[in-house]
Amino acid sequence: MQLVVARIGRAHGIKGEVTVEVRTDEPELRLGPGAVLATEPAATGPLTVEAGRVHSGRLLLRFEGVRDRTAAEALRNTLLIAEVDPDELPEEEDEFYDHQLIDLDVVLADGTEIGRITEISHLPSQDLFIVERPDGSEVMIPFVEEIVTEIDLEEQRAVITPPPGLIDESEAVIASSRDEETGEAASGDSASGDATSEDAGETPKGDA
Repeated sequence: MQLVVARIGRAHGIKGEVTVEVRTDEPELRLGPGAVLATEPAATGPLTVEAGRVHSGRLLLRFEGVRDRTAAEALRNTLLIAEVDPDELPEEEDEFYDHQLIDLDVVLADGTEIGRITEISHLPSQDLFIVERPDGSEVMIPFVEEIVTEIDLEEQRAVITPPPGLIDESEAVIASSRDEETGEAASGDSASGDATSEDAGETPKGDA
């Protein structure tokens, strides 16, 4: 099975290095020295990783035969594709490869259908599920334990408990209105409480 593991960005420096937008959870495995990668467009590759390093939080790669900035810039926007055994599983139980998650049905805990995962976006801070709704619209769901509570590969589904507004923006408006009402009620209760406290303080004086 072929999977896109990175996209080449702009050239870095003058010795053939390129910045890379990583699209795999295992860059040290898929993009390590010696890795041979197919490309899109195909005519650009295959490319063999000669060396890699992290600079200012970004992965830089140098490929065999790419020795200057001009050659590196010519690779810009090329997709890097790795051959992956479809039966291969990550070492950790709570980790998944992108191809395991693509096309999973996304549902709420009560079974309500939300949509289908069509893409995984790997951001520096977190991963996102790009979910296509039945009406054709898309919603982005952070792949974090608080929201994605279960991944069931046998049932081919991801169970989520989204906060208000993540799936339906109107829910966020309602939740916000409720918060405001709660705040106003709390303010009123606080004033009432102060009055009670004062009354309680006067009563002992009268008794004395």
